[in-house]
Parts: sequence; C-alpha cells; structure tokens
Amino acid sequence: MTTNATPQTFLVAGATGSVGREVVRELLERGHTVRALTRNPSAAQFPPGVEVVGGDLADPGSLGPALDGVTGLHLITFTGGGYQPLETGPEIVALARKAGVRRLTVLNGGGPTPLEDAVRESGLDWTVAMPVEFMANALGWADSIRTEATVRAAFVDNVSAMVHEADIGAVIATALSEKGHAGQVYLVTGPQALTVREKVAALAAATGREISLVELSEAQALEKYLADGLDESTAAWMIDVFKNTPPEGRTVIDTVQRVTGRPARPFSQWATEHADAFRA
Repeated sequence: MTTNATPQTFLVAGATGSVGREVVRELLERGHTVRALTRNPSAAQFPPGVEVVGGDLADPGSLGPALDGVTGLHLITFTGGGYQPLETGPEIVALARKAGVRRLTVLNGGGPTPLEDAVRESGLDWTVAMPVEFMANALGWADSIRTEATVRAAFVDNVSAMVHEADIGAVIATALSEKGHAGQVYLVTGPQALTVREKVAALAAATGREISLVELSEAQALEKYLADGLDESTAAWMIDVFKNTPPEGRTVIDTVQRVTGRPARPFSQWATEHADAFRA
C-alpha cells in the first residue's frame, strides 16, 4: 500500500454511518484533512481533528462551502431520513466539478441509483465500493443475546462472506486518496463465508457465554421481521436475500488485500471488538 506524501482535503458524506465513520477514521490516520458532512453538526461526535460541516445531499445548495479546497468527495446514494434514493446526483456532480474536486467514491446501496449513475457519467475519476453484508448486521441479535442468550434466525446453514465496516472504509479511503482506482467497481467481502451457526459460535467465544440458536421457518422469520417494524416489501426482500444469497454475497474475494495491502478482518475480530454490545 502506498500513501500520498502531501496531505489532501476530503469531504465524507454519510459520515455518521457505520461505513462513513470508518472512511473518516482511515483518512485521518493517513494524515489528511477530513470534513465530515452531517445534517446535524451539533449532535455529531468525531475524533479530534475532524472538521464537522453541515449539509444535506438532498439539498445540493447546502454543500457549497463544504466543498472548498476538497480533493475527493465520498458519497452515499440514499437520503438520511427515509432511505429514499437521492435524485440530486447531477447537481452534486456539477458543484464538485466547479469546486475542483478530482475524485469521487460512492458506497453502493444494493442496486442502481440515480446518484451513482450521475457519478459514473461525471467525467471525474470515480470508484464504486460494493460491499456484501456488513458484520454490523449481527448487532440485530444484540438484544436477544443480552436478555436471553439466544439468536433466532432462518436459513442458518446458508453462508455469507460478510465484511468488516472498517475494511469497506479502508477501500474507500484508498480509492479517494491514491491514484490508480478510477473507473473501478470494487466488490468488498470479508475473508470467510460463514453460516449463522458459525457467527453465533464466534459471538459466544468473544463474549464468554453460551448462546443458543433457534432456527426459524421462513414463515416465522417473515413474521418476526414484520413484528420488528419492517414493511412487507422490505421484509420480503430480506427473506429473499438470506434464502437466495447471490454468488457475490457468499464468495470470498481478495479486494481488501489488493486495494489496501492489508488482509480483510475476520468476523471473530469484529465479535471481539463489539463483545460488550452482547453482554448482559
């Protein structure tokens, strides 16, 4: 892995999200100036040295000052409120080009979106990060593990090449701050394809407690998603993703190693780092 000798300035949208925070941290560790874009600057907490700036991708007019002097811009594709696809890509790209931004990265949201389309057509150097399932999804089991030492899930023998959020952030930070990544779409996976059983075993080892696994039927899983507050279309989509995980979601590839020069972090490491979230 190489790094730039000269510090640069980067603007990170979605900076309060699980991936955005890792992009911020990685760029900061590389010695760059980092601006974290958030709709609510007064409520945001970041490491010392991060410039917290207000702005909203859904309102491109709010981005002007935040783009001054920026070399690279990291974007997300959905609004922060209702997770609706952003329609403001052309305006954002025009502002970035006017401000002299040279590189754009996008966190793919699971499919084509108007903002990603605009970035690909921008004429600027762009890179798309397309991660598979986040390891942080395991936090959805935290309440039941804390209170009952139990995980309830369907399709427990299907595998996922789930990826650590820090590795996604590292890939994005590398593409933003180094040359050689223009026009690339990086599928980002972890180093192992794990079943639900194996994930639960890793959490048990990390927390030092026995955790039971209760296998749900497809109908029971759908009922649980609806009870948890998901709408019917989202619940049905989740059932399909876990039941019929596409090859991209269950096949390990070496993107993290190739792009960052570091091996991808295993789920056992993530579990150790987040063990307190699962303890009573």
